[in-house]
Amino acid sequence: MGPPANQIPYYSREDGKLIWYGHELIANTSKYLGPKGSVLQISNGMNCQNCHLDAGTKPWGNNYSAVYTTYPKFRDRSGGIETIYKRVNDCMERSLNGTALDTNSKEMQAIYAYIKWLGEDLKKGDKPKGSGIVELPYLNRAADPGKGKTVFVQKCQTCHGANGEGQLNMDGMTYTYPPLWGKNSYNVGAGLFRLSRFAGYVKNNMPQGTDYHAPQLSDEEAWDVAAFVNSQPRPSKDLGSDWPDISKKPIDHPFGPYADTFTEQQHKYGPFAPIKEYREQQKKSSTKK
Repeated sequence: MGPPANQIPYYSREDGKLIWYGHELIANTSKYLGPKGSVLQISNGMNCQNCHLDAGTKPWGNNYSAVYTTYPKFRDRSGGIETIYKRVNDCMERSLNGTALDTNSKEMQAIYAYIKWLGEDLKKGDKPKGSGIVELPYLNRAADPGKGKTVFVQKCQTCHGANGEGQLNMDGMTYTYPPLWGKNSYNVGAGLFRLSRFAGYVKNNMPQGTDYHAPQLSDEEAWDVAAFVNSQPRPSKDLGSDWPDISKKPIDHPFGPYADTFTEQQHKYGPFAPIKEYREQQKKSSTKK
Protein backbone atom coordinates (compact mmCIF):
# COMPACT_ATOMS: atom_id res chain seq x y z
CA MET A 1 0.00 0.00 0.00
CA GLY A 2 2.14 2.83 -1.26
CA PRO A 3 5.70 2.45 -2.53
CA PRO A 4 8.51 2.20 0.03
CA ALA A 5 11.04 4.97 0.49
CA ASN A 6 13.73 3.10 -1.44
CA GLN A 7 11.62 3.60 -4.59
CA ILE A 8 11.65 7.39 -4.35
CA PRO A 9 12.99 8.65 -7.72
CA TYR A 10 15.85 10.71 -6.27
CA TYR A 11 17.70 11.06 -9.56
CA SER A 12 15.23 10.01 -12.25
CA ARG A 13 12.76 12.87 -11.76
CA GLU A 14 13.25 16.58 -11.57
CA ASP A 15 11.30 16.66 -8.30
CA GLY A 16 12.99 13.55 -6.89
CA LYS A 17 15.00 15.41 -4.27
CA LEU A 18 11.89 17.31 -3.17
CA ILE A 19 9.95 14.05 -2.82
CA TRP A 20 12.75 12.60 -0.75
CA TYR A 21 12.82 15.68 1.50
CA GLY A 22 9.06 15.33 1.94
CA HIS A 23 9.56 11.74 3.08
CA GLU A 24 12.22 12.92 5.51
CA LEU A 25 9.88 15.54 6.94
CA ILE A 26 7.16 12.95 7.49
CA ALA A 27 9.50 10.33 8.96
CA ASN A 28 11.66 12.68 11.05
CA THR A 29 9.49 15.74 11.58
CA SER A 30 10.98 16.64 14.94
CA LYS A 31 14.51 16.74 13.52
CA TYR A 32 13.46 19.56 11.18
CA LEU A 33 10.39 21.15 12.78
CA GLY A 34 10.39 20.07 16.44
CA PRO A 35 11.27 22.08 19.56
CA LYS A 36 14.95 21.90 18.57
CA GLY A 37 14.31 21.63 14.82
CA SER A 38 17.04 22.51 12.35
CA VAL A 39 14.65 24.41 10.03
CA LEU A 40 11.84 25.70 12.26
CA GLN A 41 10.72 25.15 15.83
CA ILE A 42 6.96 24.83 15.39
CA SER A 43 5.81 21.42 16.69
CA ASN A 44 5.65 19.25 19.81
CA GLY A 45 8.46 16.79 19.06
CA MET A 46 6.36 14.01 17.57
CA ASN A 47 6.89 12.86 13.99
CA CYS A 48 4.13 12.68 11.38
CA GLN A 49 4.85 8.97 11.06
CA ASN A 50 4.09 8.43 14.73
CA CYS A 51 0.47 8.53 13.53
CA HIS A 52 0.97 7.88 9.79
CA LEU A 53 3.03 4.70 10.06
CA ASP A 54 5.93 3.90 7.74
CA ALA A 55 5.74 7.49 6.47
CA GLY A 56 2.11 7.02 5.53
CA THR A 57 2.52 3.78 3.57
CA LYS A 58 1.40 1.07 6.02
CA PRO A 59 -2.05 -0.43 5.21
CA TRP A 60 -4.61 0.74 7.80
CA GLY A 61 -1.80 2.66 9.50
CA ASN A 62 -3.37 6.06 8.76
CA ASN A 63 -2.18 5.50 5.22
CA TYR A 64 -1.74 8.43 2.78
CA SER A 65 -2.61 6.59 -0.43
CA ALA A 66 -6.00 8.25 -0.92
CA VAL A 67 -4.96 11.81 -0.07
CA TYR A 68 -3.81 12.95 -3.51
CA THR A 69 -6.72 11.22 -5.24
CA THR A 70 -9.46 12.75 -3.04
CA TYR A 71 -8.27 16.32 -2.38
CA PRO A 72 -9.33 19.07 -2.80
CA LYS A 73 -12.63 18.11 -1.20
CA PHE A 74 -15.39 19.48 1.00
CA ARG A 75 -14.96 18.69 4.68
CA ASP A 76 -17.71 19.14 7.22
CA ARG A 77 -15.23 19.97 9.98
CA SER A 78 -14.25 23.25 8.35
CA GLY A 79 -17.44 23.67 6.34
CA GLY A 80 -15.51 24.33 3.15
CA ILE A 81 -13.32 22.99 0.37
CA GLU A 82 -9.91 21.94 1.68
CA THR A 83 -6.65 21.46 -0.17
CA ILE A 84 -3.83 19.11 0.73
CA TYR A 85 -2.01 22.12 2.17
CA LYS A 86 -4.88 22.81 4.54
CA ARG A 87 -5.07 19.17 5.54
CA VAL A 88 -1.34 19.02 6.30
CA ASN A 89 -1.55 22.18 8.38
CA ASP A 90 -4.50 20.75 10.28
CA CYS A 91 -2.15 17.97 11.40
CA MET A 92 0.57 20.48 12.23
CA GLU A 93 -1.81 22.44 14.45
CA ARG A 94 -3.66 19.50 16.00
CA SER A 95 -1.70 16.25 16.05
CA LEU A 96 1.65 18.03 16.40
CA ASN A 97 0.10 20.79 18.55
CA GLY A 98 2.09 23.34 16.58
CA THR A 99 1.71 26.13 14.07
CA ALA A 100 0.99 26.04 10.36
CA LEU A 101 3.65 25.87 7.68
CA ASP A 102 3.78 28.56 5.00
CA THR A 103 2.14 27.01 1.95
CA ASN A 104 4.94 28.34 -0.26
CA SER A 105 7.74 27.07 1.97
CA LYS A 106 10.12 24.39 0.72
CA GLU A 107 8.94 22.15 3.54
CA MET A 108 5.26 22.31 2.61
CA GLN A 109 6.06 21.88 -1.07
CA ALA A 110 8.18 18.84 -0.23
CA ILE A 111 5.42 17.24 1.86
CA TYR A 112 2.96 17.91 -0.98
CA ALA A 113 5.37 16.37 -3.52
CA TYR A 114 5.74 13.24 -1.39
CA ILE A 115 1.99 12.82 -0.91
CA LYS A 116 1.44 13.37 -4.62
CA TRP A 117 4.08 10.77 -5.49
CA LEU A 118 2.35 8.20 -3.26
CA GLY A 119 -0.99 8.63 -5.01
CA GLU A 120 -0.35 9.96 -8.48
CA ASP A 121 -0.70 6.58 -10.22
CA LEU A 122 -4.23 6.10 -8.89
CA LYS A 123 -7.39 7.34 -10.55
CA LYS A 124 -8.88 10.57 -9.25
CA GLY A 125 -11.40 9.78 -6.54
CA ASP A 126 -10.03 6.30 -5.84
CA LYS A 127 -9.70 5.29 -2.20
CA PRO A 128 -7.68 2.06 -2.12
CA LYS A 129 -8.40 -0.55 0.49
CA GLY A 130 -6.06 -0.01 3.41
CA SER A 131 -6.00 3.77 3.14
CA GLY A 132 -6.68 5.74 6.29
CA ILE A 133 -7.91 3.89 9.39
CA VAL A 134 -10.22 0.88 9.62
CA GLU A 135 -13.77 1.44 10.89
CA LEU A 136 -14.43 -0.84 13.86
CA PRO A 137 -17.97 -1.98 14.72
CA TYR A 138 -19.50 -0.09 17.62
CA LEU A 139 -19.61 -1.80 21.00
CA ASN A 140 -23.02 -2.49 22.54
CA ARG A 141 -21.83 -0.57 25.60
CA ALA A 142 -19.81 2.51 26.42
CA ALA A 143 -16.04 2.19 26.05
CA ASP A 144 -14.54 1.73 29.51
CA PRO A 145 -11.43 3.74 30.54
CA GLY A 146 -10.95 1.46 33.57
CA LYS A 147 -10.74 -1.65 31.42
CA GLY A 148 -8.63 0.32 28.98
CA LYS A 149 -6.09 1.09 31.70
CA THR A 150 -5.60 -2.65 32.20
CA VAL A 151 -4.96 -3.06 28.46
CA PHE A 152 -2.56 -0.11 28.52
CA VAL A 153 -0.55 -1.52 31.44
CA GLN A 154 -0.36 -4.97 29.85
CA LYS A 155 0.21 -4.03 26.21
CA CYS A 156 1.30 -0.39 25.86
CA GLN A 157 3.20 1.11 28.76
CA THR A 158 6.42 -0.79 28.05
CA CYS A 159 6.93 1.47 25.03
CA HIS A 160 4.84 4.54 25.81
CA GLY A 161 5.66 4.83 29.52
CA ALA A 162 3.60 4.40 32.67
CA ASN A 163 2.47 8.02 32.41
CA GLY A 164 2.04 8.05 28.64
CA GLU A 165 5.15 10.20 28.30
CA GLY A 166 6.74 8.20 25.48
CA GLN A 167 10.44 7.43 25.10
CA LEU A 168 12.94 9.92 23.75
CA ASN A 169 15.86 8.84 21.61
CA MET A 170 19.40 9.35 22.88
CA ASP A 171 19.54 12.69 21.04
CA GLY A 172 16.91 14.07 23.43
CA MET A 173 15.08 15.57 20.42
CA THR A 174 13.05 12.81 18.82
CA TYR A 175 10.82 10.02 20.11
CA THR A 176 11.37 6.33 19.65
CA TYR A 177 7.83 5.92 20.99
CA PRO A 178 5.58 8.99 21.08
CA PRO A 179 3.80 10.43 24.11
CA LEU A 180 0.12 9.47 24.23
CA TRP A 181 -0.92 12.24 26.57
CA GLY A 182 0.53 15.22 28.40
CA LYS A 183 1.95 18.49 27.09
CA ASN A 184 3.99 16.88 24.29
CA SER A 185 1.17 14.84 22.77
CA TYR A 186 -1.64 15.60 20.33
CA ASN A 187 -4.28 18.10 21.37
CA VAL A 188 -8.05 17.72 21.71
CA GLY A 189 -8.58 18.81 18.10
CA ALA A 190 -6.63 15.89 16.63
CA GLY A 191 -8.37 13.12 14.73
CA LEU A 192 -7.08 10.50 17.17
CA PHE A 193 -8.93 12.24 20.00
CA ARG A 194 -12.08 10.65 18.56
CA LEU A 195 -12.42 7.15 19.99
CA SER A 196 -13.37 5.55 16.67
CA ARG A 197 -10.17 6.86 15.09
CA PHE A 198 -7.93 5.81 17.96
CA ALA A 199 -9.58 2.40 18.35
CA GLY A 200 -9.34 1.62 14.62
CA TYR A 201 -5.73 2.76 14.59
CA VAL A 202 -4.55 0.61 17.50
CA LYS A 203 -6.55 -2.43 16.38
CA ASN A 204 -4.37 -2.98 13.32
CA ASN A 205 -1.11 -1.42 14.50
CA MET A 206 -0.55 -1.89 18.22
CA PRO A 207 1.26 -3.20 20.18
CA GLN A 208 4.46 -2.61 18.21
CA GLY A 209 4.85 -5.08 15.34
CA THR A 210 1.11 -5.69 14.83
CA ASP A 211 -0.46 -5.40 11.40
CA TYR A 212 -3.91 -6.05 9.98
CA HIS A 213 -3.04 -9.66 9.13
CA ALA A 214 -2.62 -10.54 12.81
CA PRO A 215 -4.15 -8.03 15.24
CA GLN A 216 -3.28 -8.58 18.89
CA LEU A 217 -6.11 -6.58 20.45
CA SER A 218 -9.77 -7.54 20.41
CA ASP A 219 -12.25 -4.90 19.27
CA GLU A 220 -13.31 -4.37 22.89
CA GLU A 221 -9.70 -3.91 24.01
CA ALA A 222 -9.11 -1.40 21.21
CA TRP A 223 -12.17 0.67 22.17
CA ASP A 224 -11.37 0.52 25.88
CA VAL A 225 -7.72 1.50 25.57
CA ALA A 226 -8.80 4.38 23.32
CA ALA A 227 -11.16 5.49 26.09
CA PHE A 228 -8.37 5.31 28.65
CA VAL A 229 -5.80 7.21 26.61
CA ASN A 230 -8.26 9.89 25.55
CA SER A 231 -9.43 10.42 29.13
CA GLN A 232 -5.93 11.58 30.10
CA PRO A 233 -4.85 15.26 30.11
CA ARG A 234 -3.50 16.79 26.93
CA PRO A 235 -3.20 20.22 25.27
CA SER A 236 -6.40 22.11 24.52
CA LYS A 237 -7.39 23.84 21.30
CA ASP A 238 -10.07 26.35 20.37
CA LEU A 239 -12.53 24.33 18.29
CA GLY A 240 -15.09 27.13 17.96
CA SER A 241 -14.84 27.25 14.17
CA ASP A 242 -15.08 23.46 13.72
CA TRP A 243 -18.31 21.87 12.44
CA PRO A 244 -20.22 25.04 11.53
CA ASP A 245 -23.16 22.73 10.77
CA ILE A 246 -23.44 20.91 14.09
CA SER A 247 -25.67 18.24 12.56
CA LYS A 248 -22.59 17.04 10.64
CA LYS A 249 -20.47 16.38 13.73
CA PRO A 250 -19.25 12.78 13.90
CA ILE A 251 -21.12 10.57 16.34
CA ASP A 252 -18.02 10.38 18.56
CA HIS A 253 -17.08 14.06 18.47
CA PRO A 254 -16.74 14.73 22.21
CA PHE A 255 -17.66 18.42 22.33
CA GLY A 256 -21.13 19.97 22.04
CA PRO A 257 -23.34 21.57 21.07
CA TYR A 258 -25.12 18.81 19.17
CA ALA A 259 -28.19 18.55 16.97
CA ASP A 260 -29.50 15.80 19.27
CA THR A 261 -30.21 15.28 22.97
CA PHE A 262 -27.33 12.92 23.78
CA THR A 263 -24.70 14.03 26.30
CA GLU A 264 -21.04 14.87 25.66
CA GLN A 265 -20.22 11.81 27.79
CA GLN A 266 -22.13 9.51 25.43
CA HIS A 267 -20.74 11.23 22.35
CA LYS A 268 -17.24 10.61 23.70
CA TYR A 269 -17.46 7.07 25.11
CA GLY A 270 -20.67 5.63 23.68
CA PRO A 271 -22.71 3.57 23.40
CA PHE A 272 -22.78 5.01 19.89
CA ALA A 273 -25.45 2.82 18.26
CA PRO A 274 -28.38 4.75 19.81
CA ILE A 275 -26.95 8.01 18.45
CA LYS A 276 -26.56 6.46 15.01
CA GLU A 277 -30.12 5.11 15.11
CA TYR A 278 -31.47 8.51 16.18
CA ARG A 279 -29.70 10.23 13.30
CA GLU A 280 -30.99 7.69 10.80
CA GLN A 281 -34.55 8.21 12.06
CA GLN A 282 -34.16 11.98 11.80
CA LYS A 283 -32.88 11.63 8.26
CA LYS A 284 -35.87 9.46 7.29
CA SER A 285 -38.28 11.93 8.86
CA SER A 286 -36.78 14.88 7.00
CA THR A 287 -36.89 12.93 3.71
CA LYS A 288 -40.63 12.24 4.11
CA LYS A 289 -41.47 15.93 4.58
